[in-house]
Amino acid sequence: MTWPETHGTDTNLLVLHALRCVGATSPARLHSVTGLDESDIESELIDLGADGLVTRTSGDMPGWWLTDAGRAADAERITHELESANARGAVRAAFDRFLVLNPELLDLCTAWQLRNIDGIMRANDHGDPAYDSRVLDRFADFDRRAAVVCAELSAALPRFGRYRDRLAGALDRAASGALEYVTDSTASYHTVWAELHEDLLATLGMQR
Repeated sequence: MTWPETHGTDTNLLVLHALRCVGATSPARLHSVTGLDESDIESELIDLGADGLVTRTSGDMPGWWLTDAGRAADAERITHELESANARGAVRAAFDRFLVLNPELLDLCTAWQLRNIDGIMRANDHGDPAYDSRVLDRFADFDRRAAVVCAELSAALPRFGRYRDRLAGALDRAASGALEYVTDSTASYHTVWAELHEDLLATLGMQR
């Protein structure tokens, strides 16, 4: 399939693929995900909507969504990007290392959200700074290893570089006292990691 020239830009694909990875969302969140200016994002969304690839909804869950045609278009274009860069082997190898780290990240998130008190698992109310500090130290150690995977991915496909910035930013904010950036925000470490997981699956054409 030949794409119209106005829709063959990196910016256009970044917006389309971001919707594929995060689901229905707003231009403001797409700004956080892609780093693009909101005005550029809104322009791309309008163009993508005119092509029938995205749609905007209102009501209880307002935002922009991929249409079925948009999901198919993203799969085709992201595969073309992967093959044109001859990056499938490198991305798959990095994904295998990601999968080794993934259970540890989930355990860390559980340790952040729950505490064993007198043999009973209870919600962590973050009233014990020493406990939270120990968990954040474990996150920092994890993040050093995650950074290696992110570096491999960005070397293969530069668009993956945004994940490293977002993960490091989330951890920095959490260490500065904004505790929601660990697991409880759309910009949290856990959320960005989950988006990276979804991106890897989509890029490689794999199912969960």
